Amino acid sequence: MKRHLFSSESVTEGHPDKICDHISDAVLDAALAADKSSRVACETAITTGLVLVAGEITTKAQLDIPSIARETIRKIGYDNADYGFDCDTCGVIVAVDKQSPDIDMGVSKALEVRRKKTLSKEDQYNLQGAGDQGMMFGYACNETKELMPLPISLAQKLCLRMSQVRRNGTMGYLRPDGKSQVTVVYENGKPVAVDTVILSSQHSPAVSLSKIEADMKKFVLDKIIPKKMMTSGTRLLVNPTGRFVVGGPMGDTGLTGRKIIVDTYGGYGRHGGGAFSGKDPSKVDRSGAYMARYAAKNIVAAGAADKCEIQVAYSIGVAKPVSVHIETFGTEKVSVEKIEKAVLATLDFRPAAIIDKLNLRRPIYSKTASYGHFGRDDADFTWEKTDKAAALKKALGL
Repeated sequence: MKRHLFSSESVTEGHPDKICDHISDAVLDAALAADKSSRVACETAITTGLVLVAGEITTKAQLDIPSIARETIRKIGYDNADYGFDCDTCGVIVAVDKQSPDIDMGVSKALEVRRKKTLSKEDQYNLQGAGDQGMMFGYACNETKELMPLPISLAQKLCLRMSQVRRNGTMGYLRPDGKSQVTVVYENGKPVAVDTVILSSQHSPAVSLSKIEADMKKFVLDKIIPKKMMTSGTRLLVNPTGRFVVGGPMGDTGLTGRKIIVDTYGGYGRHGGGAFSGKDPSKVDRSGAYMARYAAKNIVAAGAADKCEIQVAYSIGVAKPVSVHIETFGTEKVSVEKIEKAVLATLDFRPAAIIDKLNLRRPIYSKTASYGHFGRDDADFTWEKTDKAAALKKALGL
């Protein structure tokens, strides 16, 4: 029997990096709400008493970025100077320019179209080139009902639960900044137990560690971790330093795109390196990764493999991907070559086709900024649908 441990972490929306992701995506949503063709690349940095929003944005929308930033911080819960950060008194600096015309030239008219004198009906999805070069990964496995790896699935749910008990008053002494980490025991490649859970949350200075520990077990861990996964040896570590009063931007600086593993598969699947938040769907860092997840999830949902990872790579200004690679880790039920052929016949990985298929030009991105971009039960997360599973199953003869 082969046995190993695997750990994944998550963070709450009050973590400094996540505050930045939320602000960047809130700016994106505001732009898309008024102008679906907006081109947005918005980055945020945050520290004690200060927010910096920078980037390249081309839009017809009238954006009041300082107000967007303050309202986002208020919704997260930093609305009191006693918490170390206050949405109403922090400074907000905006340094935004338009998208480079050199990039726009390749995105607005792909290489495939620029080389032609006349356009065919087939060229409808060649009108838009990829917004950058790079490789994106999508992953799915049958460890959970949402077809996500168990460690990141549990870590995300624990952080969401910490936020819920803070907001509903069950643990009202908690503050917005928090983290979780889950270590899962695997035997022969299957998850069999939870070895360790770490829960850390910023809190009021008036509450004792013993109170936090008891409440975390009762109101957070026991509500999320399945009893069948708990053993007599499962460890719970709560605020392991003993104190977490200073948190949020006062405790650490934050930056958009610094939680890319939290955002995806918890380190279980590979990552191309590009962040998601603050980027409109012409940026394949985001849309390509969403499509790769969609394809991988439908392959697993079709029963073609127990695990599937897809890499898709692009060249800036070119519509068609330069490569699509499928890896099933020896769990495939039919040949990988057959799976790849069926996927390419069923799904279109050109940026305009992805945007159309997944309906990505909508203001839906603020809610992706925390608790993962994948494995979410939300109708707006169109890349989580398994509506191509039946077609893939038929094409593969399963």
